[in-house]
Amino acid sequence: QVQLVESGGGLVQPGGSLRLSCAASGSIFGSNVMGWYRQPPGKQRELVATLTTGGSTNYAGSVKGRFTISRDNAKNTVYLQMNSLKPEDTALYYCNLRNSFRFDYWGQGTQVTVSS
Repeated sequence: QVQLVESGGGLVQPGGSLRLSCAASGSIFGSNVMGWYRQPPGKQRELVATLTTGGSTNYAGSVKGRFTISRDNAKNTVYLQMNSLKPEDTALYYCNLRNSFRFDYWGQGTQVTVSS
């Protein structure tokens, strides 16, 4: 079993920045993909960014150039640095870990609200 604990959400003004963190614990073996997804109000969950243990990244087009994903493999922690935030970035942000068997684990989510 794997547990994911997110932190760092909150309320920020347009143009501001936030940094999300997600610490994974439990039965983590071998290569995996950690990342962030988000669910805006009234919409479906969508990909934000992912990062493999090998360092390959994937970003949603809407966040490229503004968000940066990084990870500390020794700590099993993934980060999402969000800059130039827009009101449309408002969502519940979920941490995800996909293990080598392609099984998905999810965090409980952290709210990000971008509003003046």
